Amino acid sequence: MRNYRHAPGQGRIRSVTDNAVYLDHNATTPVDPAVLDAMLPFLRGEFGNPSSAYPLGRRAHDAVEAARAAVAALIGAAPDEILFTGGGTESSNHAIRGAAAMAPPERRRIVTTTVEHPATEKPCRRLTAAGFSVERLPVDGTGRVALDAAERLIDAGTALVTAIHAQNELGTLQPITELATLARRHGALCHADAAQSLGKVPVDVAALGVDLLTIAGHKLYAPKGVGALYVRRGVRLDPLVDGAGQEGGRRPGTENVPYIVGLGTACRLAAGRLAEEAVRLDALRGDLQWRLADAVPGLRVLGHPTDRLPNTLSLLFPGVHGNDVLAAAPEVMASTGSACHAGDPQPSAVLLAMGIPPAEALGAVRLSLGRLTGPAEVERAAAALAAAWRSCRGG
Repeated sequence: MRNYRHAPGQGRIRSVTDNAVYLDHNATTPVDPAVLDAMLPFLRGEFGNPSSAYPLGRRAHDAVEAARAAVAALIGAAPDEILFTGGGTESSNHAIRGAAAMAPPERRRIVTTTVEHPATEKPCRRLTAAGFSVERLPVDGTGRVALDAAERLIDAGTALVTAIHAQNELGTLQPITELATLARRHGALCHADAAQSLGKVPVDVAALGVDLLTIAGHKLYAPKGVGALYVRRGVRLDPLVDGAGQEGGRRPGTENVPYIVGLGTACRLAAGRLAEEAVRLDALRGDLQWRLADAVPGLRVLGHPTDRLPNTLSLLFPGVHGNDVLAAAPEVMASTGSACHAGDPQPSAVLLAMGIPPAEALGAVRLSLGRLTGPAEVERAAAALAAAWRSCRGG
């Protein structure tokens, strides 16, 4: 099994195969070894219930609170503003549906965008059955929200503005601060989905001006099945489930102590290496882009040129389907921007919202780098993808 270096001065994360280069970190990340080490005691002898009064339970409680403080520190929040959840999807559902349930009768509008993750889009759609109208802000050719439309649509009837911070397919960063300012001006709440951006770029809730913020552990080198929701002090949300008093009664159920500890450790690691890792990944992404552009005439790079995640490279391969390119390059693990229904590929709704013609949109491939990625992986992936494109073109 081959080893891949991640951030300098840290341990190593092992790849899952001898032969493949993993370039799908926006889909999920491996668990960092330090995160696993922090979790293991709470999967073994430290199995106490955090609500129990004896020492075993108090140690579990203290571990949860230490993790809460670490998550809060990464985003510039107070510990009591952090609510642990089962993942990013739950966090976004709780933010959107919980805020809507508490909105006064005169506020029956939700404002979102045309490029949201399903964890935001589907809860918004559900709210239409409860009498809410949902307005979707258009985006420009880089996938960035049109603020002039936001100024028209956000008004005194708006309950919530909800937008993805970093678009997961493109890496484009949205103008969350400006959206939050508009929301606040009209007395509405603002929620940002930071599942994809946290740990890659600075995320500070005060600077963004948001009331609610989604965190997903498995995008941050913590396990799947754990996340958090930032809830600004004074904001009231209707709970998604009823039960006992855990998490201040906002998310009842015995806490998942090992995974919460893992998320806290992942946040501490991210805080310590954020700037250095962003520079490293941006350089690697730039090298990957240059190699592919040199080898694939007509290759198109998607997303905003500057307001973007440092690790994400979204591409349109000309004259082919992205699915076919990846199938012809089995040594590269990555994603396309299309979904396949009954054998018929469908272009990404995000790319269509950007005005890209369907036939071109089918050529999309997303390459997302991370701690498994080094110069050798970039060189190997670029060569494999270029060869796959030539093969698909019959060259």
